[in-house]
Amino acid sequence: MNNELIQAIKDYAQPLNNPNDINSLLHEIEMQKFVLLGEASHGTSEYYKIRAELSKKLIAEKGFTFLAVEGDWPACQYVNRYIKGFDQVTPNAREVLQSFNRWPTWMWANEEMIELIEWLKEYNQKQPKDKQVGFYGIDIYSLWESMDEIINYLEKTHSPQLDDAKKAFACFEPFNRQPERYGVSAALYSEGCHDEVIKLLTEICLNKNKQFDFEENRLNLEVNALITANAENYYRTMVVNDNESWNIRDRHMVEVINKISEYYGNQAKGIIWEHNTHVGDARATDMADEGIVNVGQLLREQKGKEALFIVGFGTHRGTVIAADQWGVNFDKMIIPPAKAGSFEDALHKAGSDDKLLIFNNENHHKFNRTIGHRAIGVVYNPKFEHYGNYVPSVISDRYDAFVYVNYTNALNPLEVEEVFL
Repeated sequence: MNNELIQAIKDYAQPLNNPNDINSLLHEIEMQKFVLLGEASHGTSEYYKIRAELSKKLIAEKGFTFLAVEGDWPACQYVNRYIKGFDQVTPNAREVLQSFNRWPTWMWANEEMIELIEWLKEYNQKQPKDKQVGFYGIDIYSLWESMDEIINYLEKTHSPQLDDAKKAFACFEPFNRQPERYGVSAALYSEGCHDEVIKLLTEICLNKNKQFDFEENRLNLEVNALITANAENYYRTMVVNDNESWNIRDRHMVEVINKISEYYGNQAKGIIWEHNTHVGDARATDMADEGIVNVGQLLREQKGKEALFIVGFGTHRGTVIAADQWGVNFDKMIIPPAKAGSFEDALHKAGSDDKLLIFNNENHHKFNRTIGHRAIGVVYNPKFEHYGNYVPSVISDRYDAFVYVNYTNALNPLEVEEVFL
């Protein structure tokens, strides 16, 4: 069977020898409202560079209106304010990226992001206000940072909701900004703040149209309130049910994507950057057997498969930025050659060149059997890779296209003073 897969790759793969070769993907993207761009790790330079080039083309040639990434909303707002000209003080993208100070900082505070952010700023300067492109974080982890943002805004606007917000957030003070400590107390001892944050979220949503929408303040307030409610639920659930906490996180990310889309209205077209495990349809993996959903699946179910175009990324070997434990300093690690019999192994045996596969009615059946597909997280140990880093996947159901880089290089992190949480 592997020989058949290798031959199918030879028959249908397109070469990726220069930046213009990625244009083949653009021809596939016409009516889609969302393009989801994955990555097989959070620490690979080529994935960022290729996604950046493709994103620029989607914005300039296809009219995409926002970029949403697997990052914190408050930190990404610094980027959004910079590229839209709301921030007239910060001199350059390098300094903007210092706002990503919560581990793992390298995901967004890296050299590869600088050129894209400066391009976005330059692009927006040539556009009318209603055509400017936004940059947003859709992840769930910024519980305390989002509470800070809400209080700061309500204080600045002298909002009558300020007292209610302070009372709701006072519930979290005993936990000293330690989400794990909060999760244990809420899950095991019923010492949580669920009722308080749900009440506040409801009030903010009901009163959002009363907020003066200067520099996207209304969207910012609503999403930070949503993060507070969903993050509280996430940390409380994480202690007792890993699978359900994953689902809470991915449902949250879809909810934020929908909030952003609503804000941009009929012209909304979103580019989503996340790990393959989030963008590639979970129903085409063994995640489905455990009741786990993800962003790609949920958006396909909500919007229709034809409204999305999902691109997976992978490599055979190289180097990567990762850590051997959660919350510790990162290292540049070796990615060993792909496991024998895996999808990446077949791609390599079909030729050691970089390549692009686009799945369609003609070739879908050639790639629709289950095969191991490598996934590397922010925590990684190459010695044990063959035991836990391969996700059984039906590739042509999981993605609409796949970008393969035979040898990849580690991301180039900026020096940032990290906050370990």
